[in-house]
Amino acid sequence: MRKSLIAALLAGTAAIAACGDTTGEQVLYGAGAGAAGAALLNGSLVTGAAVGVAGNLIYCKENPSRC
Repeated sequence: MRKSLIAALLAGTAAIAACGDTTGEQVLYGAGAGAAGAALLNGSLVTGAAVGVAGNLIYCKENPSRC
């Protein structure tokens, strides 16, 4: 169950990964998406937010032209 939760959170984050022009916006949007995904899956909101932030920051750093 834990692996599927993480996979779902990462997939949800990838859907909005192009959001955010600044690092602060990327953190905010990633945290929001991750927490929302965790809430939908009855997971930990803090963990979901952390995964969302990490996913969005990594995506935007690796693909700056898409952010």
